[in-house]
Amino acid sequence: MAVSQSNRWDKIRLGVQEAESLINQKKYNLAMVRCRQTLEYMIRDLCDKAMITTQNTNQDMSSLIDELYTNRWISKTTCEHYHKIRMLGNKAVHDGSDNAYDANQAYHLLTQEVYTFSKDFNRRGQGQQQKSQQRPQKSQQRPEQTRSRASSGQARSRKRPNQGFPFTSTDLMRLLLIVIVVILIFAVVRFFRGGKTEDEETSAAPETTFEEPLPETTPALETMAETTPPAVFKTNDYLNVRAEPSTSGRRLGVLDPDTIVDYVDAYDDEWAIINYDGTEAYVSSQYLVHD
Repeated sequence: MAVSQSNRWDKIRLGVQEAESLINQKKYNLAMVRCRQTLEYMIRDLCDKAMITTQNTNQDMSSLIDELYTNRWISKTTCEHYHKIRMLGNKAVHDGSDNAYDANQAYHLLTQEVYTFSKDFNRRGQGQQQKSQQRPQKSQQRPEQTRSRASSGQARSRKRPNQGFPFTSTDLMRLLLIVIVVILIFAVVRFFRGGKTEDEETSAAPETTFEEPLPETTPALETMAETTPPAVFKTNDYLNVRAEPSTSGRRLGVLDPDTIVDYVDAYDDEWAIINYDGTEAYVSSQYLVHD
């Protein structure tokens, strides 16, 4: 019996949560196995949408991933991530690998691809709803647009006879008189302001002799403060961005390795504060290094 789409999506989300919990418990072998199982749910769901036949649960995942990429259901980057998660899971199952780095890498790749998977799924559903809703609206708006254009055309044709107005020689003289008055006012204001400025400059000139040593030191200190570069940090692995300083905090996104972060301050010995999409967020300090 085919697995329902909602049931499979629930298994995907539960698999991500369980993998994170296993890593926190330092059960790295089980975490990699759980990541591979969660990846299998995603591959089966994509194969159903692409109408790719999956005869049994033991079918080779590698060939299914390559077929999804060939049919352009996943990108090249996603294809590479899928294969990496699959190989790390196989290494845990067949070789008994219990490596912390491999487990964290499998988990970070999985969370990144689950986010992409859910975003593409929601976009397809919303696109179909919008298409079905917009089609009748377009047909209804056409008569209204025609009426509005006709009414605006009639209004313009009615206003055209009233656009002109007589301009006599008396109006011209009034305009010239106003311009002359404005010029005179501007000249008087400028004259008085110029006189005050000269008085202020002459009266303030003797005071500058007592303040000559001060300008030599203050700009130098400001220049030194401005030239001190801020600390630059970047990630050394895939790094979760969370809304709270805790592994159980809400995940806002994932940063790739060698990504320069907008570092704000240290929250404590284990967490750092950064700017992420215009808001303050938290990342684990152990995955940040000086650039």
